[in-house]
Amino acid sequence: MLIRILWKIIRWGLGLFLASSILSVIILKFIPVYITPLMVIRSFQQVSNGESITLHHHWVPMKEIAPSMPVAVMASEDTHFLLHHGFDYAAIEKAAKRNLKHGKKYGASTISQQTAKNVFLWPGRSWLRKGCEVYFTALIELMWSKQRIMEVYLNSIEMGNGIYGVDACAEYHFGKRAIELSRADCALIAATLPNPRKFSSKTPSAYMRKRQRQIQHNMRYIPVFPKEGEDYDPNTAVGGVYRHR
Repeated sequence: MLIRILWKIIRWGLGLFLASSILSVIILKFIPVYITPLMVIRSFQQVSNGESITLHHHWVPMKEIAPSMPVAVMASEDTHFLLHHGFDYAAIEKAAKRNLKHGKKYGASTISQQTAKNVFLWPGRSWLRKGCEVYFTALIELMWSKQRIMEVYLNSIEMGNGIYGVDACAEYHFGKRAIELSRADCALIAATLPNPRKFSSKTPSAYMRKRQRQIQHNMRYIPVFPKEGEDYDPNTAVGGVYRHR
């Protein structure tokens, strides 16, 4: 009897999770993401450390973000973003081999995975969180366009202490709006993303400047990010040419 009750609770819980997660992904396909679990967690951490809450976040649409910004994050974080369906298996295999060889944790998270983690989940390395990340990555890849994923990513990612999204970063680190960022500014911001709480685009170190130059070099091999309604076709796209759907 107890087993039947537990099984019923599990089924209802699983059904509720699936329904609510799918609904949230559908809703966030159309409306701005103004708050994320990480923003809430960081705010509680600030309070627990005796600090005042610092949270700078401005949602802006893609048309108000410098065109070089998505190119810079692809050059830094996920060069195959336009080609894969959420997971870069070649990068995962490469990272696994490097981890076995060097005993160091090398990541291979795509922009889609980072977006799923930032918007729907909490930071951490547990198997439960990783499993949820895979699930939400598959959902957003299925329901959102690449343009929407990039838009949400650039608006939600942590870019400094209490700073989230490219527009807030542009204001507090460069005294600009997101649309006014130069190609070099975008590369510098992208250079900090592996650890934006350690590396700063406001006061970059020599290492950050080196990363910035590397990213700017790599940006030359990535086409301009396509607008909504355009697909990147690797068989016909040359030098940033796209075809309309």
